[in-house]
Amino acid sequence: MDTVRLKINGIEVEAPQGATIIEAARLAGVRIPTLCYLKGINAIGACRICLVEGTEGGRPMRGLVAACVYPVSEGMEVFTNTPKVIQSRKNTLELILSNHRMDCLSCTRNGNCELAALAKEYGVDQYRFGDGRDIPVDLDTSSPHLVRDNSKCILCRRCVAVCRQNQYVAVIGTNERGFATNIGSAFGVKLAETSCINCGQCITVCPTGALSVKDDTNKVWDAIQDPSKHVVVGPAPSVRAQLGECFGEKMGTNVEGKMVAALRRLGFDKVFDVDTAADMTIMEEGTELLERVKNGGTLPMITSCSPGWVKFCETYYPDFIPNLSSCKSPQQMYGALMKTYYAEKEGIDPKDIFVVSVMPCTAKKFEIGREDESASGYPDIDVSITTVELANMIKRAGLDWDSLPDEEFDPAFGLGTGAGHIFGATGGVMEAALRTVYEVATGETAPSVDYKEVRGTEDIKEATYDIGGMKVNVAVTSGLSNAAKLLDSVRSGEKNYHFIEVMCCPGGCVNGGGQPDVPGYIRSSVDVRALRAKALYKEDEGSVYRKSHDNPVVKEIYKSYLGEPGSHKAHEILHTSYVARKKY
Repeated sequence: MDTVRLKINGIEVEAPQGATIIEAARLAGVRIPTLCYLKGINAIGACRICLVEGTEGGRPMRGLVAACVYPVSEGMEVFTNTPKVIQSRKNTLELILSNHRMDCLSCTRNGNCELAALAKEYGVDQYRFGDGRDIPVDLDTSSPHLVRDNSKCILCRRCVAVCRQNQYVAVIGTNERGFATNIGSAFGVKLAETSCINCGQCITVCPTGALSVKDDTNKVWDAIQDPSKHVVVGPAPSVRAQLGECFGEKMGTNVEGKMVAALRRLGFDKVFDVDTAADMTIMEEGTELLERVKNGGTLPMITSCSPGWVKFCETYYPDFIPNLSSCKSPQQMYGALMKTYYAEKEGIDPKDIFVVSVMPCTAKKFEIGREDESASGYPDIDVSITTVELANMIKRAGLDWDSLPDEEFDPAFGLGTGAGHIFGATGGVMEAALRTVYEVATGETAPSVDYKEVRGTEDIKEATYDIGGMKVNVAVTSGLSNAAKLLDSVRSGEKNYHFIEVMCCPGGCVNGGGQPDVPGYIRSSVDVRALRAKALYKEDEGSVYRKSHDNPVVKEIYKSYLGEPGSHKAHEILHTSYVARKKY
């Protein structure tokens, strides 16, 4: 690889040819602040916070340049913190704040706002160019998963970039020009009227409170206080690996024990584990795959765990609807079993059971309102909250996180296998399925439970496995732009697979729209997805049971209630249907 040598603040750096100043600075251990840049996604020099000065070819650069787009060159000298640079950043921040609604104390990003952090760092006067407190609220609350407040938007365009580049759908962009410029949907329509797939990736990259998860915690508080309701809660696999970040824990720390203790102290009647439902998903999905292969069913079969992906398929690739597994997602299987199996076992009327899920995924808020998701005659899930919403509940309840003990899930539905744990990472559903499908199909113990070929954060992963003498081709992808590429290759006949896993969010659920906020600088510096997934694989390695079909709770549910995987009763409770949607 060709490299160039330069100096940044007097520090000699060797950077790849074609690298930008901001990338070279990172090699020198220098942070150049920015509000719009995201590595590999958004490099447009829009916010003007990353301006630097220096010399190039022995001559001064032509004024200040944007470090996120300006390429390095041999012998370049860059200065990132001169008085001129600092004053420029301060002026820019003050101008941004003059057009930014200032309700910081009650803002959803209070304490974790990239704009506020820089304002403090540079000691800005937020009122020098105008009083942002008088800017009127500009809300779009039409969608079930997020709230857009354009009075807090700084036009960084990160959300536009991630919606277009990572997620394909491109339902938002810039409208109007000049001072009237705003971010929204075409023709100013509400987000709910577009083909948005509710993934919330725009929320994860927003540097301010312009985009936030729609808060459903009051519904949960009300249910907990209702003496007529039996309120149960179940967190998804990846929640335990990310919740700790909201309380200062290191990224990738598994806080399952504290999480369970916190949920119990919030007042839930039972605290269950959605990982158990993930194992149920594998039993049903694996059986469905084997039946399709044996009986000439539609192939490739594609996973249906990710509601953002399912809605994307229904909207943009409806010809692949027959390929979708008919299995409900683990969230919906959990809720369905709570209001059928659990209700019958405990002698509780399903209408009196209030089921709460804790998810990394904002699309789950849409999923709970889908048709054919009410096995008991009542919605499978009553409320779905995100990891961040749970953290806010814990803080509001005054729980001392550091003092919480480690506790275990309630036993009736509280045991997940290692296979269920890894659902939160891209490739996890595929690996879990392969562990079970191999042994069910062959009747033999698999030589290894680790299918490392489908792990990792690469855009598209492929592998071929020998299962009972049959070569099974599989593919794994995450991020809907990657999914589109994969589906196009299948549609054209270029690729031939038996089984495909698609996760809506890049990296899987660990990078979901409801996960803790991560500043842009960190997202551009480390692989957040890999760090978070590491906790799930570590839990898998330490599990007593690592295959879904070995889960004793799952075995008991089939023995005493469902019969066998793929049975008529299982289909009534654990399977669903899909519908082609119009694209707007």
